[in-house]
Amino acid sequence: MSTRNGGIDLVRETDASVVEMWGEVDAALRAEAGLALAGALERDLPVVVDATRVQFIDSAGVAFLVQLCTLGRDEELAVSLRNPPPVVAEVLHLVGCDSVIREERTPAA
Repeated sequence: MSTRNGGIDLVRETDASVVEMWGEVDAALRAEAGLALAGALERDLPVVVDATRVQFIDSAGVAFLVQLCTLGRDEELAVSLRNPPPVVAEVLHLVGCDSVIREERTPAA
């Protein structure tokens, strides 16, 4: 039985790197965040951060998103945030990062 409360995984799709975030995205996920960041940037493809299943995000999670967007921009890669739930969108707005991260909404399945 898994005791993980959240995670960050890199899914290597043909035309994009998808960083899936789920559950509680906090400082405990720094190692996973670092691996996902490095893997996404080395592929030299657009990056989509799928936040659909995020239930909680702290300052470390927000810092990861900002770093991903900043480095992506520096590498001239498109970075977008897919389906951020209110908990993510509100935190990004509160810290003034909502203008840095392009939001993308997809229809519910």
